[in-house]
Amino acid sequence: MALTDRLKRGFVGRPIGSDRLGETLLPKRVALPVFASDALSSVSYASEEILLVLALGGITLLHYTPWIAAAVVILMLTVVASYRQNVHAYPSGGGDYEVASVNLGPRAGLMVGSALLVDYVLTVAVSVSAGVANLTSAATGLAEHKVLLASLLVVLLTLVNLRGVRESGTAFAVPSYAFIVGVLVMIVTGLVKTALGDAPRAESADYHIHPEQSFTGLFLIFLILRAFASGCTALTGVEAISNGVPAFRRPKSRNAATTLFLMGAIAVTMFAGVTALALISDVHVAENPADLIGSNGEEQRTVIAQIAAAVFGDGSPGFVYVAAVTTLILILAANTAFNGFPVLGSILARDGYLPRQLHTRGDRLAYSNGIILLAGFAILLIVVFDAQVTALIQLYILGVFISFTLSQTGMVRHWARLLRGSVAADTDTDAGATGAGAAAGASAGSGDSGEKLDDQLTGRVPLEPRMRGRVRRYQVVSFLGACMTGAVLILVLLTKFTRGAWIVCIAIPVIYLCMQGIQRHYDRVASELTPEPGPPTLPSRVHGVVLVSKMHAPTLRALAYAKATRPHTLVATTVAVDPAETERLRQAWEERDIKIDLVVLASPYREVTRPVLEYVARIRRESPRDVVAVFVPEYVVGRWWEHLLHNQSALRLKARLLFQPGVMMTSVPWQLESSSHAQTRRDHAGAGAVRRGRVLPSEQVRPGNGSGT
Repeated sequence: MALTDRLKRGFVGRPIGSDRLGETLLPKRVALPVFASDALSSVSYASEEILLVLALGGITLLHYTPWIAAAVVILMLTVVASYRQNVHAYPSGGGDYEVASVNLGPRAGLMVGSALLVDYVLTVAVSVSAGVANLTSAATGLAEHKVLLASLLVVLLTLVNLRGVRESGTAFAVPSYAFIVGVLVMIVTGLVKTALGDAPRAESADYHIHPEQSFTGLFLIFLILRAFASGCTALTGVEAISNGVPAFRRPKSRNAATTLFLMGAIAVTMFAGVTALALISDVHVAENPADLIGSNGEEQRTVIAQIAAAVFGDGSPGFVYVAAVTTLILILAANTAFNGFPVLGSILARDGYLPRQLHTRGDRLAYSNGIILLAGFAILLIVVFDAQVTALIQLYILGVFISFTLSQTGMVRHWARLLRGSVAADTDTDAGATGAGAAAGASAGSGDSGEKLDDQLTGRVPLEPRMRGRVRRYQVVSFLGACMTGAVLILVLLTKFTRGAWIVCIAIPVIYLCMQGIQRHYDRVASELTPEPGPPTLPSRVHGVVLVSKMHAPTLRALAYAKATRPHTLVATTVAVDPAETERLRQAWEERDIKIDLVVLASPYREVTRPVLEYVARIRRESPRDVVAVFVPEYVVGRWWEHLLHNQSALRLKARLLFQPGVMMTSVPWQLESSSHAQTRRDHAGAGAVRRGRVLPSEQVRPGNGSGT
């Protein structure tokens, strides 16, 4: 156990006390890479997705790219503007799930939760796979190991996030800002060269694309809409900041809204710039490399890699820099999901829709169980889809646009109710109930102008007359966002259903039904555990049964303890598996003159568990209102392999006796020497931690201060 603890501390770090939760809150400069890395990284492949779809009709259709990109930009700006309002109206960290639950009902909220859980898993799988694809574009020798590389990167991200939000944010800040700088420099350099008459030219500029068919009329419109739906991958991750408001420093809502604005401005600029350079440099791509006439049929470089090679020169320091930081940001984009999925899982667990273990923070104040669960599902997807971005991307944006549409629809209703003055009862939520860092912020005083705005927009205080016009404008923005994201959702369903989105259409309802089943289970258990009115009913009598295998010190301790509890009747039982052993036990019993009856249970088939169960059941049948107390001697060992050598019969017995009504089990421990040595080692380790300045969990128990981590 000491070795396991040392390994855990080496990878995860020392535990952090609950009273230090406020130290994990994020400033805007760290929150931007933590929550916006997914939205920023999608710039590297959103333009490529548009070009890939239009390429189905050949080079002649690429002139539609600017119009499609402009539509994506308008949609992104609308959604960002709408979510900037969300963080003020719902600052508790529930995000789209809370908005939909409060305004549209728990079923709509559960649908949003199901969609976001799927989307977060896909975010990790797509981001890491895209990062590996970009890496293999520069290092083609690694292409055959894509699945292994992607899986190892997910494991690495998991370990970093288990160390806590603050540490993961600090680790990821430098690569995120390096990517922003690299892409912006590439865009500026490419546009300057173009203005000077030296436009960059991509390596695929001379390739021609063999069209699948001739697209005209309705087929052309459908293809353009499909390209627009693919380009909307640029919007993924926008919702993450609204789920992480409690993780910001105060004033939380204002800082979150500012970060959203910065993310939107940077993402729009980079997306537009990359798309423009892709057209200027005549990048030609196709889903099947064989469709590129003039190429050698090998796997293509990504669009952003081709642009970097055209702008800076193939193999130049600029190209290597852009390729490296793009790979990093694509991999680190998964960190958005590693922050969003555990928090959402915690909220759903708090509401009874997921196992309650997901609501518990780990040693580093992160939701460790949620992080591990997310990593497991993401690795499964990577293996099943062979880390192919083109295959995974078809599943990607359906879930996020379900949450977009329901959230914006809920906000339309929220603003309408706010104008009627009927919101306070529904939105006066505890800001410390959800999200990382909320507990620390809940105790601080208010008075900030941003918090005053939040109080009005959440309905905690009456809406001032001068705010009514502003709220109506908010309502219009939310309505436009709901209409636009709803239209995109329909487009995604129509254009991507047969290409893999049907899997998500099955997964979301399955998760929805599972969460409903979990809630019904918790409700049923709560109902069964509700005590009857009045004092508890005492059993008529207690029958003590001590399980005995041989005469040794643990047996004598169990007999002494059982006798000290003073049951109404007390017997010792042994199972006659070996007649010689049973006879020796009987003789030792008589020699010690033990004043407790020894009952020998026959076992012609050499079973141990069944005779004991039948004996206990017989006592229960004879006295249904009585309780049978079974005392089980057990060894306490100090090494993991010793568990395999001891207590196996006791474990089987206890597992079966748990299902017997009216039966209580008591383990009577006997500490072997190895357990004493293990405890001594733990004590020394604890003393060393104190000398190094670490506060032990036992020392964190103070009046009014919680009890450790």
